[in-house]
Amino acid sequence: MRFVDEVVIEVRGGDGGNGSVAFRREKFVPLGGPAGGDGGNGGDVVFRADDRLSTLLDLRYRRKLLAGRGENGRGKDQYGKAAEDMIVRVPIGTQVFDATTGALVADLDAKGKVHVAAAGGRGGRGNIHFATPEDRAPRRAEKGTPGESHQLRLELKLLADVGLLGYPNVGKSTLISHVSRARPKIADYPFTTLVPNLGVVPYGDEGSFVMADIPGLIEGAAEGAGLGTRFLKHVERCRVLLHIVTLDPDPDRAPLEDFDVLMRELARFDPELAKRPMMVGVSKTDLPDVKKRVAIIKKGMAKRGVKTVVPFSAATGDGIDTLLHALGALLDANPITPAPRAEPLPPRGRRAAAVTTDDDDEDPGESSDLAVEYVE
Repeated sequence: MRFVDEVVIEVRGGDGGNGSVAFRREKFVPLGGPAGGDGGNGGDVVFRADDRLSTLLDLRYRRKLLAGRGENGRGKDQYGKAAEDMIVRVPIGTQVFDATTGALVADLDAKGKVHVAAAGGRGGRGNIHFATPEDRAPRRAEKGTPGESHQLRLELKLLADVGLLGYPNVGKSTLISHVSRARPKIADYPFTTLVPNLGVVPYGDEGSFVMADIPGLIEGAAEGAGLGTRFLKHVERCRVLLHIVTLDPDPDRAPLEDFDVLMRELARFDPELAKRPMMVGVSKTDLPDVKKRVAIIKKGMAKRGVKTVVPFSAATGDGIDTLLHALGALLDANPITPAPRAEPLPPRGRRAAAVTTDDDDEDPGESSDLAVEYVE
């Protein structure tokens, strides 16, 4: 499945149906009066956060989302049927931006949260609403109002408990494949991981958390170097960060300098990320050279204010349980802020409608304009 985290689409609510100009015509009922029903409301385009989705792939090739139009009103006091809303499922963590101004419109950061992206038009009123003592046979009806239309940009920021950070080939993908059912591509060349991978990690008797394998970052990532800012944004919503350092595959690699570089990149991208709860894992301790340097790395991290440094080897499994329990303790110390309750869809407001007339009593609402007024 392709990972798609940004799309630009047009959304358009359905138009409201026209009101009807009609009169009651029954045998033995002279002067039956107006009987034109209202048009139905157009459908809304609604985004709903769904925890069963993890990518915007479903919207990648849908350039337009058009809701249905409301039915016209009919004679015999028959109202037109309102169109159904178009419910569009998106992953949790999807942000909606105005494509023109860049302004944030909605943040669907909780399961079931909804946003009306384009409201449908209001159905026009039939001539049954325009009867007065002075005009008992009105030949007026309202046309339905058009639905809203917007150009939107949808951007996905993954929600995870633990975000894995590190230079390419430090063993992030190997770790997540060992502790979860995620199966990212693993190879011995840089930037093997091209998209984030999510995995559910069980630990202890009943504990579990979601881990995100972020593609490898390098110096200059905040300006787009390597895979750059495209995936740095996915770190923003991780509760805690696990920095992975090692010596392999480059024997000249300095783990402490790697850590410093990534911390600078995080601070340049978003100063708050550098303050996020974090710990350090020293990977590939099955290699003798790495194992010898663990004590030096711990001492250097202590000078940088990092209290927890766990050596491990995903290849042999050594230290994995210790690493997972340390992550669990860090998560427990930084609980999730309760998400706001998903609000119900707002009621549709009354919109201005065009008043029309027609000389044909049997016309269900497609009439010619003689006057325009706004009805509250």
